[in-house]
Amino acid sequence: MQQHPRSDRFLIAVVFLAGIGTLGIEMVMPRLLAPFFGTSQPIWAVVIGATLAYLAIGYRLGGVLADRRPDERLLYRLIIWAGVVCACIPFIARPILALAQVALRSVAAGGFLGALAAVILLFAVPVTLMATVGPFAIRLQLLRAENGIAEAGRTAGTISAVSTLGSIVGTFLTVLVLIPAIGANGTLFLFAAFLVALGLIGLRDWRILPVLLLVLILAGAYQMLGGVIKRADCYNCTLLSERESSYNYIQVAEQEIVYATGAVDPRRVLILNEGLALHSIYRLKYRDSGDPLDLLTDGGPWDYFSVAPYVYPDVNPERITSMAMLGSAAGTVPKQFLAIYGPDTHIDAVEIDPEIIEVGRRYFDLEDQNPAFPNYTTYAQDARYWLATSDHSYDVIGMDAYHQPYIPFHLTTVEFFQQVRAHLNPQGVAVVNAGRPASGDDRLVNALASTMLEVFPEVYVIDTRFSNALLIGVNEPAGDGVANFIDNAGTMNIQALQLVMYWSLNEGRFGPIRQFTADQARFAPFSDDRAPVEQLIDGLIFNEAWGS
Repeated sequence: MQQHPRSDRFLIAVVFLAGIGTLGIEMVMPRLLAPFFGTSQPIWAVVIGATLAYLAIGYRLGGVLADRRPDERLLYRLIIWAGVVCACIPFIARPILALAQVALRSVAAGGFLGALAAVILLFAVPVTLMATVGPFAIRLQLLRAENGIAEAGRTAGTISAVSTLGSIVGTFLTVLVLIPAIGANGTLFLFAAFLVALGLIGLRDWRILPVLLLVLILAGAYQMLGGVIKRADCYNCTLLSERESSYNYIQVAEQEIVYATGAVDPRRVLILNEGLALHSIYRLKYRDSGDPLDLLTDGGPWDYFSVAPYVYPDVNPERITSMAMLGSAAGTVPKQFLAIYGPDTHIDAVEIDPEIIEVGRRYFDLEDQNPAFPNYTTYAQDARYWLATSDHSYDVIGMDAYHQPYIPFHLTTVEFFQQVRAHLNPQGVAVVNAGRPASGDDRLVNALASTMLEVFPEVYVIDTRFSNALLIGVNEPAGDGVANFIDNAGTMNIQALQLVMYWSLNEGRFGPIRQFTADQARFAPFSDDRAPVEQLIDGLIFNEAWGS
């Protein structure tokens, strides 16, 4: 058996570099899945669980192969094959992911199942092959060790530590540098070339050089083929732009809504990740008309934030002068607020993804850098951190920080709502957009309302014309908030507010505006220590799946 013994230092370096490649490939997985299945906790569970399964298989396989044939050349061939397979993933990923998405679209839990199938098909081979490196290297080191088995513990510990250090570097290098710079598929090609080159150096067999050239040709061919990651998956939509950020796969589409009268209503819509929801809507006719009515979205949840203060008695629109919007996306709610309450309204919008803010400025006429709106500022920060470091108070604090279909747990707790209330003016309101499936299952709405009732003296529910509910927490007792809302609607002279208040009273999908009382609460309030919001939403998803 011909062997090419190499120095211990080189083998340790190979283990370190292989660790970089292994976790680098894993961190690309969720980026490929996001446009089709999102980035929710179940999807991350698929990525992590499948990776651990591949690592377990690879560790076992590597140990068996090393015992049967402890040849360093075999180790480098395994690394080369991992690189070659990695270079094929960008070509087959899009068709496989699209097929899985379409096949499981009618199943409410389809995102989880489709992502599981896709990860098994796409990443099983390269991750499993890379996992063989560690046990193979341990076997080779033991062959060279002067004391043999007496050094087994130290050898295994050293290899494991070096591999783990490489994995740490691979994780941060991929997420913070490579994906933002060259994208997910570019990162895969880079790792493919890197692994083939590593195996080539180890073998010192230049007959393998054409394999490296093949990987480079595949990368070039993929770039020449180009094309979009996926089409805009919404009704009557044409894709205008797509991009990947550190947080999301982002699409902007032009949507044409055709009414029964034959009138065409062109819109810009913001779509994130798997595209199960629209995160911002901008009706382009507003550019010409300047009429707040032309910003309403036919009863979508964005329309209702502006009417929340009217649960207090005798509210005049001139009293509403400030708003904070946590989860502002491309600025639909702030835009409506400015159009209704005037360009001098103080608005602080918070959106964690700076790329979405840039998209808002480019495609949605986001006003935060327009001198005509001097008091409008957008912050690219986590909503709760921003709130904790802000010293302003507001008439309205809106919360719409969905990462479809989930709400970040730390924005659902008693402690969070206490922070929100501390930033409200005396007759301020906190407004939460709470999702509800088409079936009407209100468990999430009830859980959030139950938590808010622990903090706010009164909580009101407005059912939108969609399935969402808007939950309103008041800073001071409003008395009979529903009667107040009716009275304020009767004296309202702003048409956009008149219409939304009419919808709130007459066209809520599950009923008119109403007060949420303690006897209706079915959930213990969420806290920072225990906020099982993901488990609750998972239950909604699987309940819908069984019912479909």
